Amino acid sequence: METTTTIIIFTIVGLAVGYGVAKLLERNNASKIIQRAKKSAAGIIKEAKQEGENLKRDKILQAKEKFIELKTEHEKVILARDKKIADAEKRTRDKESQVSNELSKSKKLNKELEVKLAELDERAEILEKRQEEVDRIHKSKVQQLEVISGLSAEEAKAQLVESLKEAARADAMSMVQETVEEAKLTAQQEARKIVINTIQRVGTEEAVENCVSVFNLESDDVKGRIIGREGRNIRAIEAATGVEVIVDDTPEAIILSCFDSVRREVARLSLHKLVTDGRIHPARIEEVVKKTTKQIEEEIIEVGKRTVIDLGIHGLHPELIKTVGRMKYRSSYGQNLLQHSREVAKLCGVMASELGLNPKLAKRAGLLHDIGKVPESETEVPHAILGMQWAEKYGEKPDVCNAIGAHHDEIEMSSLLAPIVQVCDAISGARPGARRQVLDSYIQRLKDLESIAFGFNGVKKAYAIQAGRELRVIVESEKVSDENAARLSFEISQKIQTEMTYPGQVKVTVIRETRAVNIAK
Repeated sequence: METTTTIIIFTIVGLAVGYGVAKLLERNNASKIIQRAKKSAAGIIKEAKQEGENLKRDKILQAKEKFIELKTEHEKVILARDKKIADAEKRTRDKESQVSNELSKSKKLNKELEVKLAELDERAEILEKRQEEVDRIHKSKVQQLEVISGLSAEEAKAQLVESLKEAARADAMSMVQETVEEAKLTAQQEARKIVINTIQRVGTEEAVENCVSVFNLESDDVKGRIIGREGRNIRAIEAATGVEVIVDDTPEAIILSCFDSVRREVARLSLHKLVTDGRIHPARIEEVVKKTTKQIEEEIIEVGKRTVIDLGIHGLHPELIKTVGRMKYRSSYGQNLLQHSREVAKLCGVMASELGLNPKLAKRAGLLHDIGKVPESETEVPHAILGMQWAEKYGEKPDVCNAIGAHHDEIEMSSLLAPIVQVCDAISGARPGARRQVLDSYIQRLKDLESIAFGFNGVKKAYAIQAGRELRVIVESEKVSDENAARLSFEISQKIQTEMTYPGQVKVTVIRETRAVNIAK
């Protein structure tokens, strides 16, 4: 029991001693930690102070640099202002010196003018005296002549004036007659010379356009694929292009019929692509037609650009360029419209040069004179008026617009370009081989010419010759006199002009022949 108590006591004592030792150790460690923290804080504070000093020095240096920079700019501004002020002062001084010099010069000139005016006054007085003396002498001479001739001065003057009038009138009449005769002799010759030179200097190519196009095939087996089941492919092509597709017994060929050459060309190219590709069905047909239409539109623009470049025409509106390109796919009486317009433009340029006018403006009017023939939609407005309206819309000059509108006499001509365009259009259309006509209409036109001639009294025979360019009328000499023959020719030409439509001109020749026949027995 005592041993146990002793152990407990020693245990308690040991625990107490251990606790005390632990407290002492903990206190020593805490003091060490506090000292290290104080040292660390002092180092941080020292470093912060050092960084603050560095930042302060940097800011001061930056402020000094900024101040120097601002000072320099301010000095530059002041120097520039001073320079401007100095320049202004210099200009002012120069002007003042110039004004003073001019004033001194003007004073000097005034003095000189005063001296010259005084001299002129003296000369004027001398001249007046001399004039009075001359008048006095002239008057005495006139009086002496009146006494000698027995006529007063007014009567003599009247006789002289009358004789001069008669002489001048006779000379004027002779000069007028000579001028008229010379004009009659040379006008026709000069006009023919200009036209012939113009035609000789312009080379043209013949172009024959048809209302149908023939699409050649490699074999007749392709026709079935083009027709399709129950003709659906042909219906799709006709609906997409607006062209009639004719499949008949013609070997290895399909006929495309349409009055619009652009649609016909789109159909031809589309068929070529479809046959080459081999896939022919309605969906594919619509796709190919759309692509081909876009391709043709691009080609039209390119043709228009190339045409205006070849003719040396600049500044043409893009819509007019597109219209010029569309003329490639249009024909007039079998003559390709673009070739006709190019030919007229060249003729107008040459003729304008010969007449001393602006050839570039004449070419422009010649090229655009038939743009009204290629409208995108049908219209009842005459093509000349429609072309003039388009030209005005797209900013062409008034002379060009008037030449386009007046080349078929729809409006009055107000510029010199209008008759040139009209003449060159007639030359291009009337050129042999330029235009073709269907045989039936050609024969009917010749018959109409002859029937018009037979409608007049005294006509014995009538012949349409030179492909309808000339009408020769033979009259009965007993019924038609020489004077009436000239009148008959004029009346027939006027009736042809009002009742018929024809390209170029028709020459009417009336022949009157008197025969005296006797028989010797």
